[in-house]
Amino acid sequence: MKFSTLLSLTSALALASVPFVAGDAAAQANKKIKIGFVTTLSGPNAAIGVDMKNSVELAVEHLGKKMGGIPIEVIYEDDEQKPEVGKQKTEKLMQRDKVDFVAGYIWSNVLLASYKTVTDDKTFLISANAGPSPLAGEQCNPYFFAASWQNDQNTMAAGELLNQKGIKSLYIVAPNYAAGQDMANGVKSTFKGQVVGQDMTKWPDQLDFSAEISKIRAAKPGAVFVFFPGRAGVQFFQQYSQAGLKKDVPLYTTFTVDAITLKLQKDLTLDTYQTLWWAPDLPYAANQKFVGEFKKKHKDTPSFYGAQSYDTINLINSAVIATKGNMKDKDAVRTALKAAKFDSVRGPMKFGNNHFPIHNVYQQEVYKVSDTEYDIRTVSTVYKDLVDPYASKCAMK
Repeated sequence: MKFSTLLSLTSALALASVPFVAGDAAAQANKKIKIGFVTTLSGPNAAIGVDMKNSVELAVEHLGKKMGGIPIEVIYEDDEQKPEVGKQKTEKLMQRDKVDFVAGYIWSNVLLASYKTVTDDKTFLISANAGPSPLAGEQCNPYFFAASWQNDQNTMAAGELLNQKGIKSLYIVAPNYAAGQDMANGVKSTFKGQVVGQDMTKWPDQLDFSAEISKIRAAKPGAVFVFFPGRAGVQFFQQYSQAGLKKDVPLYTTFTVDAITLKLQKDLTLDTYQTLWWAPDLPYAANQKFVGEFKKKHKDTPSFYGAQSYDTINLINSAVIATKGNMKDKDAVRTALKAAKFDSVRGPMKFGNNHFPIHNVYQQEVYKVSDTEYDIRTVSTVYKDLVDPYASKCAMK
């Protein structure tokens, strides 16, 4: 064998033994960006999870099924709306599937049971809905981001809207779990009138609100604030109307009316007051594309759950592009996530020091498109660039 040939062979073998540098095109040839997405896909609130899944898949489709040229794989897990099941499914995603990101989570109690499984492993967790106060404050974590909101933000706007409408007395009804507690606290933190009563109901099984409605009737408040996501919200609206209170005591709410529940609530939602960070009619190009393509594909309007899930995928995509697919450089991934350089459905997107969004919150109303069709539209901006109240308790800068 000639020396030159031997040298060439030796060089080739040496090159073959050098590990690929993450981010190089050759290194990414057989790689995938793996995202574990935990949501509720069975039981009475499965429609929420389906809406989120449909929105994730639309985002993936809009990205050409790749992030930074790297194929995307989304692994869906059903938490069954149970904290212990959500934790088990999260562990499976981490230990068996070896995902690069974990995302999803509708319910605050499921997220609180699961998040340390992810963050203790120094893997990034992106909440597509739940925004419990502990994770915004003293338990904030460099590996946790919320692509949705902090629980209190939307109800802080409800409290301010009550002030603007001249309401002097209020009754609060919400489910007794982490999100319900935050929602009630958010309203009380900004409402300047008197809270004449508050009921925290059993969650998630209580669907009979006759006792609470009787208390409301006796208290004679100027308004009622209610937070009940999913089927509980449908039941409350029906029972409140049947009790004849709706015409005398106006309802203020957040997260109780959405594109999913509206199909059942219909006229019951007219002349009620709502506050939320997003609506289908927000004029931003990314939102118009999302809503338009979702309607075209599913013959339906997406919910805010879907909007947040769509943003979640695009937020992850922005980090993959910025880091050239190097998921091992955790500091770079975190920096890219916090920069949020993507077109959000909410308009300009930015994070606070605790990795929760700083954004506008709007008054919204339901209106009739036709005799059988209803939709939600923006009425006014209640808060602009609202920072959640727990950011000051977060040690991250």
